[in-house]
Amino acid sequence: MNFFKKRIFEAKYILKNDPACKSLFEAMFLYPSLRAIMSHRWAKFFYNKGHTTLARWISQRSRHKTGIEIHPGATIGDNVFIDHGTGVVIGETAIVGDRVTIYHGVTLGGTGKVKNRKRHPTVENDVLIGTGATILGDVTIGSHSKIGAGALVLQDIPANSTAVGMPVRIIPHGPDYVF
Repeated sequence: MNFFKKRIFEAKYILKNDPACKSLFEAMFLYPSLRAIMSHRWAKFFYNKGHTTLARWISQRSRHKTGIEIHPGATIGDNVFIDHGTGVVIGETAIVGDRVTIYHGVTLGGTGKVKNRKRHPTVENDVLIGTGATILGDVTIGSHSKIGAGALVLQDIPANSTAVGMPVRIIPHGPDYVF
């Protein structure tokens, strides 16, 4: 899918899922989430080709413009929506699945300084991560889960669960749970 079609595809998802978004134009040109993710896709392209300095330059320029920092090494799925965005940090070895919603102030951070090893979280599909949540280390957030605002996650969260508190407390729910 070419760059422009991908942008429209992602913008339609924002329009459908954000009640504050009033038009496709607004989603395409006024949402920092879309701008940050599109910049990340370019940075990831150069990062994978070994042009790491150029990739970092693109990602840092995007961070300056949007307030959203996504390392070029991170893997970001389709229809990821970073609502408001300011203060979001996604580390180098993080993996974010499809249809994930991330609110402002979220950190998907690493632990340790070991190179060439996965140090950041894996967030599976259809997950919601609340404002100010911190998820650290090589942990997995299962699909259809919800991470509460301000939660500190240092352990795996099973699919179909809600995690709240500091340290996190896990509340299981069924796959039909709507958030």
